[in-house]
Amino acid sequence: MMREEIVFGPIHSRRLGSSLGINLLPEKGKICNFDCIYCECGWNKDGRGDTKLPDAEHLRSSLEKKLKECSSKGIGIDSITFSGDGEPTLNPDFPEIIDITLELRDRYYPAAKVSVLSNATRAGRPEIFKALRKVDNPILKLDAPTDELVKKINQPQGEYHVADVVESLRLFKGEFTLQTMFLRSKDFDSSSPEVLDGWLEIVKDLRPREVMVYTLDRATPAEGLEKFTVEEMEELTKPLRECGIKVQVRG
Repeated sequence: MMREEIVFGPIHSRRLGSSLGINLLPEKGKICNFDCIYCECGWNKDGRGDTKLPDAEHLRSSLEKKLKECSSKGIGIDSITFSGDGEPTLNPDFPEIIDITLELRDRYYPAAKVSVLSNATRAGRPEIFKALRKVDNPILKLDAPTDELVKKINQPQGEYHVADVVESLRLFKGEFTLQTMFLRSKDFDSSSPEVLDGWLEIVKDLRPREVMVYTLDRATPAEGLEKFTVEEMEELTKPLRECGIKVQVRG
């Protein structure tokens, strides 16, 4: 499901409420350093027709126009959310864009949160880390506890090491939300001990302020994927609640 505008919505998010989306990637393409088997935007190879990225000034004009419009119509916004067609931190203007977004949020919707959905691959870069620390909700992904398992579900496009991502997440000192997809495929099962046990240990070590666990909700590029029930996910994440970690489960 490609986003065809730099600012879209607001739409109802099962995790964030009334969410105004921001896509920092091509309007009619996809750029990501993951190629997740469950991505609602499809495979990377199918989104290469457009590679033009919006710059900071394009974002400013588009976002201000949308916020003015929503405000004049009395439309509620709970979150201004960076998601879109791929990994938002790949946009070279990302740090500047975060500053602009916070400025406009404060002017038009001061009660709204600013959220960034990221795969955390670039979270350890100083300029990206600094920008992510400014937002209300840095929502950072970790779907599996080992490089081998990440290859099966996220298919990184380049060098990737779970250990490096964990060290980057450690810099946040718990001030972030960890996001994890639970699903089953022919060679990956979030509930299997090889996935679940290592993931639980990493989460307990990092102690994020919240863990968002969710499952399939839309069509996926890979075939044969199976979703989990809310009851299954509640039971699988019970050890986290038992040690005081807040867990949000969405089916």
